[in-house]
Amino acid sequence: MSLADLRDRPYELLLAMEELARAAAERREGRTAEGGGEWVGVGFSLGSERFVTDRADVREVMPVPDVMARVPGAKSWLRGIANVRGQLITVIDIKAYLGGGIMMPDRRSRVLAIASRDIPTGLLVDEVLGFRRFNVSDFRQEDVKPLLRCEAYLDGSYRRGTEIWPNFRLPKLLADEQFLDAGVHTPAKAS
Repeated sequence: MSLADLRDRPYELLLAMEELARAAAERREGRTAEGGGEWVGVGFSLGSERFVTDRADVREVMPVPDVMARVPGAKSWLRGIANVRGQLITVIDIKAYLGGGIMMPDRRSRVLAIASRDIPTGLLVDEVLGFRRFNVSDFRQEDVKPLLRCEAYLDGSYRRGTEIWPNFRLPKLLADEQFLDAGVHTPAKAS
């Protein structure tokens, strides 16, 4: 039965449309009814290390904004606030936050805008390496020991041959109280 056949039965039409939409989303995300398929992430580098993050957690990849307003009293890894098409976004030097030193952006540097309505944040990264497609069976749950101190934000890795891509979970980063506390704390003066 086609959707046109259901035009006089609105409830059944909505159910059929919902079923088609779910199937399309599963195909787009690489999930199938058999549980196999592929996982698609966005690859990026921080210094000499490569990571991958779920593409659903990245709203967009953009050039480093030319103008960022500095935030007084913020930690050094909070680079500033940028106006991106009328939306304010906090730009974070993620390498500096993770203890890898302050990043000096160049022509390859990009900002990964995190897909979050509550915390509009962009992560300054050395380079975006594009989409990375893996079979779901390429996932390994074992811990990876990166040079940067980001173990709390990793969830296994994807492996293909000798390549290892640690899975950097952006929702874990946004849920971390230490990350959310970007203000410099000064001791209170005695009166």
